[in-house]
Amino acid sequence: MKFAWVMAEGMPWNKKKGFITTALESGIDHIVDFTDTENIQKLGNVKIISDVEGSDIFLVGRNGEGDGTIPLPKVLSESKDLSTVRRIKSKEEPVTAYVEITSKEHEQLAALLGKYADYLILLGKDWKVIPLENIIAELQKEDVKLIAAVSDYEEAKLALETLEYGTDGVLLCPSEISQIKKVAELVDELDTESYKLKPATVTRVEPVGSGDRVCVDTCSMMGIGEGMLIGSYSKGLFLVHSESMESEYVASRPFRVNAGPVHAYIMTPGNKTKYLSEIETGDEVLAVDKEGNTKNVIVGRVKIEKRPLMLVEAEYDDVTLRTLLQNAETIRLVTEEGRPVSVAELKVGDKIMVYLDPDARHFGMAIEETIIEK
Repeated sequence: MKFAWVMAEGMPWNKKKGFITTALESGIDHIVDFTDTENIQKLGNVKIISDVEGSDIFLVGRNGEGDGTIPLPKVLSESKDLSTVRRIKSKEEPVTAYVEITSKEHEQLAALLGKYADYLILLGKDWKVIPLENIIAELQKEDVKLIAAVSDYEEAKLALETLEYGTDGVLLCPSEISQIKKVAELVDELDTESYKLKPATVTRVEPVGSGDRVCVDTCSMMGIGEGMLIGSYSKGLFLVHSESMESEYVASRPFRVNAGPVHAYIMTPGNKTKYLSEIETGDEVLAVDKEGNTKNVIVGRVKIEKRPLMLVEAEYDDVTLRTLLQNAETIRLVTEEGRPVSVAELKVGDKIMVYLDPDARHFGMAIEETIIEK
């Protein structure tokens, strides 16, 4: 997932406070700071990245003059910064290395530090000409998050989209407070996943008795055509509609998806799944619309209650999928036309939207493996 950090050094506290508050309101909770860490911590639950003892993430590479750069070592393998990174890592504490890229030697140093640090912040005078591609390619197989230091939205977009992957994140050092919200929106946009939904033909609809079913209440509002990907088989999930429609029986609850029984899978960010029984307050799951576009939503509450269940079976290209849903008029799937259809009205031959996963799953992770589900 892409992310953003913010640094607002070099300005009086009253002004810096506004920048940091805007960052927190925009969902950015990692702050790089060297002078006002105690004041920042009073503003909210934040992660401080600093060279100050006791920081959440220790930063290596800022020299004594405080300009954010490091001196070029004469011998890269004997770099003081490299020794410090190794020492911090030996204590199993998170560490960030910071390098200003002004020469090929600095590029080599960055690649070396990236083999040991958890995060690597890269500062360049102009990312249009600085070879971010080289460093990304060099460290692609290393367990390090690459972060480009940027001053505005345009630089952030360039860094995050470099090559096929881009950097993992950006360190925004803005001169204007408006840039913080723009970059936060960019990160959210780049993190949006899309799932290609297919119209499967309903082949079976029948009641099967009672079981423990799960309602997922979120901290977001969902509209018509939005729901979650739910199913009994990891090879394919049904688009189960939110309770965003009015009913003569109950009021609409656009924050809720009546998802299914405790054993069923639910799609979560990063193309991962969890069992519905595992979902709890504070987790993130995916809300999905009829086009397959997604947004991350936070779970506010999960309700598990014994309810009558209905089996729904559907086929697409000789692939058979099944799921169980509560047998109630307010529980809906989504038709090929994008229209919500109640399970009480569902008939054999109807077309409903499903997602077919080409990979099997192991502990919720997609893997290349053959698994038989029936």
